[in-house]
Amino acid sequence: MNDRCASIQISASEQMGAYVARPDRPNGHAIIVLQEIFGVTSAVRGVADRFANDGYLALAPDLFWRIAPDIQLSHSKEDLAKAFNYVGRFDETAAIGDIGAAVKHLRGALGAEAEISVVGLCLGGKLAYLSAAKLDLHCAVSFYGVGIEKSLDLASGLKCPLLMHFGGLDKYVPPEAREKIAAALPHDGQNDMHVYPDADHGFYTRGDARTIQEAHERTLHFLTRD
Repeated sequence: MNDRCASIQISASEQMGAYVARPDRPNGHAIIVLQEIFGVTSAVRGVADRFANDGYLALAPDLFWRIAPDIQLSHSKEDLAKAFNYVGRFDETAAIGDIGAAVKHLRGALGAEAEISVVGLCLGGKLAYLSAAKLDLHCAVSFYGVGIEKSLDLASGLKCPLLMHFGGLDKYVPPEAREKIAAALPHDGQNDMHVYPDADHGFYTRGDARTIQEAHERTLHFLTRD
């Protein structure tokens, strides 16, 4: 697998950086990995690598490029304060446009028939949900998306199948939020939601190995189902 940086054209004068993980055995499809509030960190790059190992061309765009390009924050108290400051300044509408530019970039690389999906974590989990409602995608997968319950007016108009993963111990997406989301999600056989009772926020990159594997296998099944 050969990893490198990419530059995605946003407008005539603006470009966005991205981390790219290339598969050794390409399946012809792509995953856009949508970052947590800490930037395109080693954990996010690791998710991209994981999907590249499964045959996907994986791209993790730097969605904070307008605020703090190439930022990578830790989970220290100081960095957490910075992360929340960036989130307060973050433009979700512009970010959906950036994700759309990444979709266009990948279709240009792989062809119009390529299946382009998004997988998002935390902040990226909400963006995955918004992308499912606003962009032309094969599938969207949301891991512990924070704040989805504030945008449930979009749930009835999803444009692609959506899979959601939540941790039962996650204080950022408490039971009442999950209940609202589950009630709003169309029950048409295209969408699914799973709660992992003993998992906390961030479990897909720093949780129990068995839970990570279970969620990953469930995600791969969702991405490849007919």
